[in-house]
Amino acid sequence: MSPEPGPFLPRRLLFMLGLTLWLVLSIKLEIIALTFAKLGLDPGSALTLLMTSLFGSAINLPLFTIRTSAPPEAVEPAYRELVPPPAHLFSGQTRVAVNVGGCLVPLFFSWFLLQHNAIASSTLILAVAVVAAVSYGLSRPIAGLGIAMPILVAPITAALAAIVLGGEQRAALAYIAGSLGVLIGADLLRLKDIRHLGAPLASIGGAGTFDGIFMTGLVAVLL
Repeated sequence: MSPEPGPFLPRRLLFMLGLTLWLVLSIKLEIIALTFAKLGLDPGSALTLLMTSLFGSAINLPLFTIRTSAPPEAVEPAYRELVPPPAHLFSGQTRVAVNVGGCLVPLFFSWFLLQHNAIASSTLILAVAVVAAVSYGLSRPIAGLGIAMPILVAPITAALAAIVLGGEQRAALAYIAGSLGVLIGADLLRLKDIRHLGAPLASIGGAGTFDGIFMTGLVAVLL
């Protein structure tokens, strides 16, 4: 979960264009395509999914508004040009939204995988619960910024859970458990903490698609 990003600065635009080019080349070179092949997608479908997730990460759909405490002192981001500070003044309320690329796309893709893979309900629930518990335990609210968690914790946990529980369906289980586990543990169960973040907007799945939920699932499959 993250507060609303600031203006789309030129350096950030160059970064996003470079990332897009890297993704296209990766698929052509079958680096990322290998991951999607394990999930039953051809390179064309994989590219469509990646682009939808990338550009969807800029879209936040508002859900509701809650009253929150005063914002803390300003926190300087490590990379100001890539993660600029919030552009809107805090007014005592935080608008909670859902991010399209970082939340809805992983949810729909997880549903797609469930329809095409025979994963037992008990196995799915256990794997997701394990990742959610680890994500909740190791995630921390950072005032003025959002919810932070070590980037490889969830993928490694999801991969291990899938290896132990998944059998022939371990690739699909790794993606689903990684995606849903982070969404539940580091976002939904942390909603109570946004009252103290001092952010005008908190976006579920909005930490950025390529360092958040969507890529967590893909890295889990690779691992």
